[in-house]
Amino acid sequence: MANEPNASLAGLRLLVVEDEYMVAELLCFLLERFGCTVVGPFADVAEAITAVQTQPIDGALLDANLHGKSSAPVAQALATAGVPFVLATGYGGLALDDPILDQAARINKPFNGAELEAVMLAVFRRA
Repeated sequence: MANEPNASLAGLRLLVVEDEYMVAELLCFLLERFGCTVVGPFADVAEAITAVQTQPIDGALLDANLHGKSSAPVAQALATAGVPFVLATGYGGLALDDPILDQAARINKPFNGAELEAVMLAVFRRA
């Protein structure tokens, strides 16, 4: 991972939806290090959907499970808004029983900064 922000990621407004405090903090730290602006983090499905509907965002990092609830409604709101997202999950390659989550770009927990940067470049790279 470079010490300087990647020009392809710098300035992106990325929504963070994560219910584990330490993971959310790590994501926010890494995103800011990549030069992104963080929206959130949000740990609740309804609050995350409201953010999707009211905040200008370029992309999102979405936990698959928020306090025992599927994050599929958030993923649907993102898809409806045309916002790309990456699913951050501890479920590995397991099916999540929802097509919108199963088809999403995915990063498996635990991950490191270089892995996060690589998946972000693949999904959020600016033209």
